[in-house]
Amino acid sequence: MKRVLIAGATGYLGRHLCAEYQQQGWHVTALVRKKSAAKDLCADVLLVAEATWPESLNGTMTGIDLVVSALGITRQADGVGYWDVDYQANVNLLKEAERSGVAHFAYIHVLNADRMMHVPLVAAKSAFVRELEQSPLQSTVIAPTGYFSDMADFLTMAKAGRVWLFGQGTHQINPIHGADLASATFAAIAWGDRWLDVGGPETFAQEDIAHLCFRVLDSPARITHLPDMLRRFVLRVLPCLMPRKIAGPAQFFLTASAMNMTAPAFGSRRLSAHFRSITNQSEGRL
Repeated sequence: MKRVLIAGATGYLGRHLCAEYQQQGWHVTALVRKKSAAKDLCADVLLVAEATWPESLNGTMTGIDLVVSALGITRQADGVGYWDVDYQANVNLLKEAERSGVAHFAYIHVLNADRMMHVPLVAAKSAFVRELEQSPLQSTVIAPTGYFSDMADFLTMAKAGRVWLFGQGTHQINPIHGADLASATFAAIAWGDRWLDVGGPETFAQEDIAHLCFRVLDSPARITHLPDMLRRFVLRVLPCLMPRKIAGPAQFFLTASAMNMTAPAFGSRRLSAHFRSITNQSEGRL
C-alpha cells in the first residue's frame, strides 16, 4: 500500500485531500497542529507536529512515498506570518522529505501568482515554489482559481442585504469545490504533471455570483458597484491602517478581484448547490 502524508490536513482542502487519498486506497498520515482539530478526519494516522519547528518533523516521513502540502495561513495569527508558514514551514517539510527519501512532493499554490508578487501571502508561496522546483524530488504544483469556501463571502454579503463589488463586476472566475480539487490533485500527481492550473466546471463574472446568491436566498438582488479607484486606494493604505491579520487576506482578495481567475475546468460540483447547502445548514434544514 502506498503511503501519503498530507500537510495542512485540517484545512478546507486538506480534509478533502485526506478523504480522496483514503478512497483511492492509500495509507494516509495527516499532519496536524492540534489533535482536537482533526475530528472526523479521514486518516489512518494523526501526526501531531509543528511544521514551523523543523526538529518536530524528524523521522515523521520514514516510509512515506508522497507528501502533499496544503499548508498555509489566510489570517496571520499566533505570532506567525506568511513567511513563517507558507514559506518556511513548507521548506521544513521539503527538507525532511529529501532526508527521508520521499519520492514525490506536491504543493497547493495559487493561480496567477506571477501577477501578485507584491502581495505578501503570494510572495511567500511563490518563494517556496522556487525552492521546490530546485529540489531533487519529483514535484507537482497545483494552482487553483479559488475555492467554493472563498465564494461564501459573497453569500455572507447577500444575507446582510447587499453585495458590494469593485468596478463593473465583469472579472471572471471558475471556482472549484474542495472535493473536485482533491480529485484533480490526485490525478495530476498520478500522471506525473509538474504544474496544473485548475478551476471548476462553471465560469462566472463577479456580478453573476452576486445574482446567484440572491436567487439562492430568494431575495431581491441588491448590488452596489464601487469605483475601482477606491479599491486601489484601500490597497495602498491597508498595511498602514490595519493589523496584518486583516490586511494580509484583504490585500490578496482586493488584488485577485481585479483580474480574471479562470483555468481549465475540472469536476462536476456546482456553486449553486454549495450555496444552498450553506443556507440550509444555517437555517437548520437537512
